[in-house]
Amino acid sequence: MKVMQTIYTLSSLEHQLKPGEPVKALQRHFDQSKELLLYITYFLTEVAGYAEKDAYQRRSKHLPSAEDLNVNTKIAGNEWLWKIREDATFRQEVEKLKPEHRLDKDLVRKVYLQLSDATQYKQYIASNERVSRSEKEILELIFQELMLHNEAFISHMEEMFINWDDDGDMVVQTLDELLQKPGAVNFGQLMTTDKWDFARSLLTTVMEKAEHLESYIIPRLKNWDPERIAALDMIIMKMGVAEFLYFETIPPKVTINEYIDISKEYSTQQSGQFVNGILDNIHKELIRTNQLQKTDFRKA
Repeated sequence: MKVMQTIYTLSSLEHQLKPGEPVKALQRHFDQSKELLLYITYFLTEVAGYAEKDAYQRRSKHLPSAEDLNVNTKIAGNEWLWKIREDATFRQEVEKLKPEHRLDKDLVRKVYLQLSDATQYKQYIASNERVSRSEKEILELIFQELMLHNEAFISHMEEMFINWDDDGDMVVQTLDELLQKPGAVNFGQLMTTDKWDFARSLLTTVMEKAEHLESYIIPRLKNWDPERIAALDMIIMKMGVAEFLYFETIPPKVTINEYIDISKEYSTQQSGQFVNGILDNIHKELIRTNQLQKTDFRKA
């Protein structure tokens, strides 16, 4: 998906690409994903930690009530919260990217106030014990119910991050994994080296061999004018053919299914069927002409 987005972005540029520019553009796409994950995690930690600010502000009133003087700040010491805050990669990226500059403090306060009214939260602070399961579940409540189901929060994310629509699901899944196992996410490097190498290789292959890849596609368009085909469909098909020809360990069925899904999500309503037909046709032709050389990835 990131490779497709990068190629699409580069195809709209009017200037001639400089050496290394495509890979730098791909890296920017991944950096945007990292910034999104860092921010949404930081927002969560700020909501959970807001209890101490609330307690201080209420104690500082001119005439504080008994309730103002006894705000329960248990959640500010939440064990799972501090596992995240003290994670070395999280701290490094917070220092580097400074998500606090984007933070909507008023929204943090509003989400915290919703939390303080929740029955589950009241049950949580009513106990002096710190039970691992409860520590995790209260953070899940903030994230799943008070952030993701909050129209104001979603609007905030859409406004702050142009990649929210594309990366939101992936980032939510990653944060869910983090809440299940703090320390499971490296905020400085979301991808393994193997995944980055694959993405970079796929990008450069499609960019450098574009005309050759099109030579497999254009003859099979029949009554279609190549100039009138959706730009994303052409990019998706070139990526599929590149995987057929140059990525020996990727099974053809995996390639076809992956690009059908991507075309359905990002291109036109007819794109899934169209991309499926073209790629399947090319796949069969490559088998017939003995041009398809695949290796079992488990033996590679």
